[in-house]
Amino acid sequence: MAEKISLRKRKKFQARQKILLAAAQQFETQGFANTSIADIMQAANLGVGTFYNYFRSKEDVLLTLAKNLREDMEEKILQVGEVNQSSPELLKLCCVCTAKLIDENRFILPLFLSASEHSDKPEQISESLSPGFKELFDKIILRGQERGEFRDDVPTNIISEMIHSIYQTTAFSKLEISFQENIRLKVKILLDGIKKGKGRWDKGKGQG
Repeated sequence: MAEKISLRKRKKFQARQKILLAAAQQFETQGFANTSIADIMQAANLGVGTFYNYFRSKEDVLLTLAKNLREDMEEKILQVGEVNQSSPELLKLCCVCTAKLIDENRFILPLFLSASEHSDKPEQISESLSPGFKELFDKIILRGQERGEFRDDVPTNIISEMIHSIYQTTAFSKLEISFQENIRLKVKILLDGIKKGKGRWDKGKGQG
């Protein structure tokens, strides 16, 4: 009986992975909006009805793909952090890796860009709609503030929001440089501004 249950679980896992792989391929070639559930299941060589055994909607599949990619990236970045990498270097690595990830999986870009729109919603709704990249930035920035590497006169979530906005502006940029290079240069400027000792904003100063 245990072997039958194990086999059933393995088959379910394999079917789910086939759907995710097929969806990623279809989203990449046809675009998210132009891909139907029928397209995904045909590419996975599974019946359309099987889809709903694993996912609620096409959006659910997209969010799962994005979260899986983010978790893989987070694991790599945290491994680097364990060898006492400085927080500025860690944040730079996170931004560069995220840019590469988005550049190679453009189907998650709309989901990534919409994440900031959910930040003011109840936590359970926000978590269900966000792939979690902003939370990853938050962790690294907070780490840097606690270690005295980043200025602490600016709230963590403000800095994180600024980083997130870099991807939004770059997505619509008309400059003749690559997406990844565009991100790298903007992050370089931002890092110079948030490092400890780079100046503090004083109310009443610098105002006309």
